[in-house]
Amino acid sequence: MSLPAKLFHLTVQEYLEFEEKSDVKHEYVAGRIFAMAGATEGHNTIAGNLFAQLRFHLRGSGGRAYLADMKVRIEIADTFYYPDVMVTCEPFALKSVFKSNPDLIVEVLSPSTENTDRREKLSIYRQLESLREYAIVYQDRIRVELYRKDQQNRWQLEIFEEGEAVTFHSLPSPLTLSMQEIYEDVVFE
Repeated sequence: MSLPAKLFHLTVQEYLEFEEKSDVKHEYVAGRIFAMAGATEGHNTIAGNLFAQLRFHLRGSGGRAYLADMKVRIEIADTFYYPDVMVTCEPFALKSVFKSNPDLIVEVLSPSTENTDRREKLSIYRQLESLREYAIVYQDRIRVELYRKDQQNRWQLEIFEEGEAVTFHSLPSPLTLSMQEIYEDVVFE
């Protein structure tokens, strides 16, 4: 798949059409696209563990968990990202390729994306009115940073480490996961 000649700036429609035919996933930021790198085994295992727990917990609740291939659209920032894990209670749409109102977004840190996840994505995700929690999960050690919107719409940071448990309150009913569940089958060197 070749890139459009107008590479320097794509409209949202051009991006969505290009992405539909592309063999590589791209994120979209204000008209520019960025190819996504592959993930490590640790990254995939952690994201898979979270997705599996969330998927099971959400059954029958109206909420759904998505893993890596579903885009989130942040219209106010003219951006589309592929979160590692996302939960939304939006109505199901069979042919939808993105969601706009997530309640929870999880990014698993990679060396190549750490700065983007901590700065750019944190700033942009927080513009989503629906978003109530944003979790950054380390893949090289046991640590979760959870940004949570409080009753006054202020963002608070909680940090969880080995031996602790994280409770996600943004779901239709809260879910508590131990670090052991999040990092199941991950072997640190």
